Amino acid sequence: MNQSQLTSPVMEDVRRALAAPLPGIEGQLKMAPQPRVDQVNRWETPDNYREASVLLLLYPYTSNGWGGPELHVVLTRRPEYPGAHSGQISLPGGRREGDEPLQTTALRETYEEIGLAPTTIEVIGQLSPLYTPPSNFYIYPFIGYCAARPAFHPDAKEVAELIEAPLSLLLNPANHKEEIWHFPSYGERRVPFFDVFGHQVWGATAMILSEFLTLLQHSRAAPLPDNRTTVLAA
Repeated sequence: MNQSQLTSPVMEDVRRALAAPLPGIEGQLKMAPQPRVDQVNRWETPDNYREASVLLLLYPYTSNGWGGPELHVVLTRRPEYPGAHSGQISLPGGRREGDEPLQTTALRETYEEIGLAPTTIEVIGQLSPLYTPPSNFYIYPFIGYCAARPAFHPDAKEVAELIEAPLSLLLNPANHKEEIWHFPSYGERRVPFFDVFGHQVWGATAMILSEFLTLLQHSRAAPLPDNRTTVLAA
């Protein structure tokens, strides 16, 4: 990866990237945990799956106290509870209610979890859906943007901790790690993760982030066409 890919992207980079084809599985696989021994096809989706949506929310923020603002992604740490994703780091989102539009699900859940009204968020794109076997959810990721850092109001029942991750941190290979973990139900498995201020971001959340970062890297590595038009950063 060259130095330009390590620097924090700006919204012009993001909008340009979202105009290109999605990497899909190519991007997701980079952060996919090792399949279980009994898992013949990790991409196979059963007929009884449930639908959910999440929001990858971007916004500018000077989190280190110096320099200019850079794009961040907001993550949440789930509370501890009896369930498949207890205590894990996730994107705001949740289960679809009835036949509501999937984008509406992502915005509604974001409001319920971290207190951001849908009217304050510009939805600028969508990533590839992803099936997660432990909870039997088929997840539809949307990408949102706020022109300034939002005033977050996390719901204590839904969110144990709010984590603001700079894109430059997620793009830095030094923060892409891998360990062998032991799962009581599945045994030992190789698990890649993003190290975000000591938090291990893995599983479906890491795979969604990985596709987005892959999309950015592909776009920033590609030359602009000679007949390009100017794209205004938001």
